[in-house]
Amino acid sequence: MLRLIPYLKPYTLSLVVVTIILFAQTLAELYLPTLMADVVNNGMMKGDTAYIWRYGSYMLVVAMLSSIWAIVASYFAAVTGMGFGRDLRKLVFSRVESYSLHEFDKIGAASLITRTTNDITQMQMVVVMGLRFMVTAPIMCIGGIFMAYSKDPRLTLILAVVLPLMMLGIGLVAKSVVPLFKAMQAKLDRVNLVLRENLTGIRVIRAFDRLDSETRRFKAANRDLTNIAIKVNKIMAAMNPVMMIFMNLTSVAIIWFGGLRIAGNNLQIGDMMAFIQYAMQIMFSIIMVTMMFVMLPRAEASATRINEVLDMAPDIIDPPQAKTAPAAGLVEFRDVAFSYPGAEQAAISAISFTARPGKVTAIIGGTGSGKSTLINLIPRFYDVDRGQVLVDGLDVRDMSQDDLRMRIGFVPQTPILFSGTVAENIRYGKNDASDEEVRHAAAVAQVDGFVAELPEGYDAVIAQGGTNLSGGQKQRLSIARALVRKAAIYIFDDSFSALDFGTDARLRAALKKETAQSTVIIVAQRVSTVMDADQILVLDQGRMVGMGTHTELLAENEVYREIVFSQLSEEEIA
Repeated sequence: MLRLIPYLKPYTLSLVVVTIILFAQTLAELYLPTLMADVVNNGMMKGDTAYIWRYGSYMLVVAMLSSIWAIVASYFAAVTGMGFGRDLRKLVFSRVESYSLHEFDKIGAASLITRTTNDITQMQMVVVMGLRFMVTAPIMCIGGIFMAYSKDPRLTLILAVVLPLMMLGIGLVAKSVVPLFKAMQAKLDRVNLVLRENLTGIRVIRAFDRLDSETRRFKAANRDLTNIAIKVNKIMAAMNPVMMIFMNLTSVAIIWFGGLRIAGNNLQIGDMMAFIQYAMQIMFSIIMVTMMFVMLPRAEASATRINEVLDMAPDIIDPPQAKTAPAAGLVEFRDVAFSYPGAEQAAISAISFTARPGKVTAIIGGTGSGKSTLINLIPRFYDVDRGQVLVDGLDVRDMSQDDLRMRIGFVPQTPILFSGTVAENIRYGKNDASDEEVRHAAAVAQVDGFVAELPEGYDAVIAQGGTNLSGGQKQRLSIARALVRKAAIYIFDDSFSALDFGTDARLRAALKKETAQSTVIIVAQRVSTVMDADQILVLDQGRMVGMGTHTELLAENEVYREIVFSQLSEEEIA
């Protein structure tokens, strides 16, 4: 947790202000019992009403100042804590955005969400509460002991017995709850994971009538989190009555022995009353420390998880001296091999081909043959294990990621849309696209037809994930988003699968004109989608087993023939 303290540097002034104000407030609270002792000893006991009014008014002023300082300190502490949390969330989000897909797979989306929200909230609470407790508690404890000793040194021996016992109890509790808090955060990750899967996969769950089993799975994860939270809170709840017992027994002991001291004319009543208040202040400071011990273990667990995110260096980074070249769109694979972390076999191997501007390169193969893996290497979502992927003559590892990806219009296999309007989703491909450019891209992608039927047109709101659109509409919007940037390279990862044959044919005809000067790479399951490509790559079990035109492959390649005969009739083939 100490490693996150440097991120408080921008709030140094606020920290200094809070410290000074809390110091003044604590001194005021320590002065109040002494004023009360003077009122009792020199006013009440002597019947001096004027003295009572004068010193009583002093007490009122000191109490008011203490309250005002407490409010101001709370305000600055809150500003500091919330600002620290905001900066930390921004830092974590920025680091996560720099991750390659490998880091996402390693930590998991559900855990990253928990770390960015719940874990950082824990750190905010520690800062807000810690600023008050860490300044107030030590001053109040040490100052209280000093003031209590000044009233009666012998009564202070009671505190010498009680305080070590309280601190020992707090230490034992902290030792037992630290691992439980760490386990609690892991259980919270599990709940978020199950919840996220259920929310995103609700259609599949309902289609396969798995509501009951998913409910049981969530209940199990929720029960695990609840059980460990109850266990932690039972331990922490037990501390409150224990602390109260200590405080009450201490008050009884002070009154008992203080009464004996008063009877022997060794102590005044006002001083004993002040001593009791100082003892309560000292013990209250111990309780404040106890509250910190409630928060610190969980914050420590959260800080560890946040540091894991910040310490994880992304595998894919820009080179120190990035190279650049004119954006022509030439893509070349040279003996490329790649395997996913932990996999026993390579996902693709020995892949070599060239995709040229003005040409359409299609990739076809069975499920798991490595088609999507291959195209994910072009925008450098992953780095190759062996060989080279070149764009415009440069190894993609020698280019900056921004420069590389600005050359590419990418349409993923699963269309991802964002909450916002139709126009905003298309402009996601080019922020400064004009209305004319948006409409042109929409027309090419065959989006304009269904958009015209919407009451708000291009201002129609798309729900998160595009849940208010059909699969085909989402695919076409994803294609329009790629087209609006007028890229040198277009990659379509099975982006026509949800389209009917008529729309597919119209879209491909419009695309042919729109992308005439660009390199087009299409991954498809349908033979009809790739038949007209300038070259077709046939993949089988991660290897390229054929390359050529439709006619050439049909005549010479057994794997391609099997795919064709499984989809087309003899008349269509002829």
